[in-house]
Amino acid sequence: MKKTLIGTVASDKREKTLRVEIARRFKHPKYGKIVRGRTICQVHCEGDAPKVGDTVEIIECPPKSKTKRWELVRVLTTAVVAGETA
Repeated sequence: MKKTLIGTVASDKREKTLRVEIARRFKHPKYGKIVRGRTICQVHCEGDAPKVGDTVEIIECPPKSKTKRWELVRVLTTAVVAGETA
């Protein structure tokens, strides 16, 4: 079974590569406070790339390059840009 994660696109400046942040909340091991953390994944994306702010689903894959270990499965939701009309 390959691991799948859901995160938001943080950067789409590179060709065929996205930077996706997976947010998480956890209890601090010593102090017990709920803190926020994030995991950053480099994602391989062919064709139409999602834009910054979109929520995407990614899946594990064999290494594509030095840092890319994930592939884009699908775009779940698109980000709403201020000032844009339908």
